[in-house]
Amino acid sequence: MRINDVTRIAMERNLEAARRAIEESMASALKQAQVPRSAVLSVCLAAAGVDRQVDIDAYRAWMSEVFPQDVEIFVQNDSVAALVSGTAGKLYGCVLVSGTGTIAVGFNEAGKFARASGGGPLLGDQGSGYAIASQALTAVMRAEDGRGPPTSLTGAILKRLNLSSAEDLIGWVYEDTSWARVSALVPVVKSCARDGDTVARGLLENSVSELACSVKAVVKALGLDGRDGRNSFPFVMVGGVLENDNGWDLRRPLVNKILGMFPGAQPIISKLEPALGSAMLAWSRYEDRHSKTAQPTTEHGALGIV
Repeated sequence: MRINDVTRIAMERNLEAARRAIEESMASALKQAQVPRSAVLSVCLAAAGVDRQVDIDAYRAWMSEVFPQDVEIFVQNDSVAALVSGTAGKLYGCVLVSGTGTIAVGFNEAGKFARASGGGPLLGDQGSGYAIASQALTAVMRAEDGRGPPTSLTGAILKRLNLSSAEDLIGWVYEDTSWARVSALVPVVKSCARDGDTVARGLLENSVSELACSVKAVVKALGLDGRDGRNSFPFVMVGGVLENDNGWDLRRPLVNKILGMFPGAQPIISKLEPALGSAMLAWSRYEDRHSKTAQPTTEHGALGIV
């Protein structure tokens, strides 16, 4: 189950709308599972952009109004749920998420947490879909006025957007500056790279380096690679930017770069929905606080929301 645009809505200060989206999603999940709200023992909400304590407190307050007082409520960044979805419930290793935005997070065996990037486009989420696409748009404008080399990105992007000239991009961009709208151009960049455009290839190769830099920062901060740099640890990858589409695979060069730095890294492409990872977190946190012998049943259990 996903809550679309909850974080974006909250950032726009429409907090009541965000709260309604959360409540509607929870109600839908419980209805589909045919489980009454009174049967829920633990809830984990994993949402993008939830990092500051003030955000965590706000989400927890909303949840507390929806569920009885004895329900355990946990709030995490959605990248944590993505990690757990790839490690079968274990909160250990490093996860790289690269979609519209990007973030790398991880935990070591001692439970220490570290993160890199994830500050959003205005703070330089390099390697993200938004960064790749916005740099492609910049390359088109540079080619247009002579500051940069010619690139097939110009024709390809104009065709995708049904525009007649590079100058029209100015109106298109500022008409709606939403990040997802810009990042939707990433497949165009991949297509041009596949066809040999050096500018497009350079953008994608740079994104691989930036993503690897984020992973390296997390691994080193947590010592996941061990003293000899060869310790084994899970390396989970999630996000549309990393998918092989339009004939260009970003994941393979990224994995090669990571293994070159950390031979013990175990690349994992998660087959589970992050929402399931959130449910795993909800249950494991409840179990840690109560009994190691506790088991979820069809009558009682955990609810995970992403």
